Amino acid sequence: MVEKLFTGFVRAAGYAKKVRKALFAAIKGRVEAQEVIRASAELNQKIFEKMQELNVEKSDVVTIEIEFEIKGGKIEWKHDSLKIEVFKKEEEEKLSRAVEEAEKIEGELETAIEELHRALQDVEDALAKLKDVATRIKNEFGKHEE
Repeated sequence: MVEKLFTGFVRAAGYAKKVRKALFAAIKGRVEAQEVIRASAELNQKIFEKMQELNVEKSDVVTIEIEFEIKGGKIEWKHDSLKIEVFKKEEEEKLSRAVEEAEKIEGELETAIEELHRALQDVEDALAKLKDVATRIKNEFGKHEE
């Protein structure tokens, strides 16, 4: 099954980290972490070469998109599908606001996920306490019926 990796807006200087994070998110544990690291390093090399061809500067903002497949626990890139959209520094004011907003939303989402995990743990703890109380009541009730 062909899947797609998309980074969203990212400064060219930080594309490698964003590719790795986006790939980990897209894969969601379906392959070993070492394979994600290997595949992202392979892709980042191709992206670097392509960005040099496009004369991308570190301060430019880019979006990166590429198709891939998982075969036998390995990530196989469809290199011919690699698309890099470049937004030059001249457009930076608009894009900078968009990148800042995206980073803010990403941070808020991570915070919300952490809160959700904590709330889930609280619910699990409450359920365990309810089970204990129910067992205690059952044991007490059972004693009175004898």
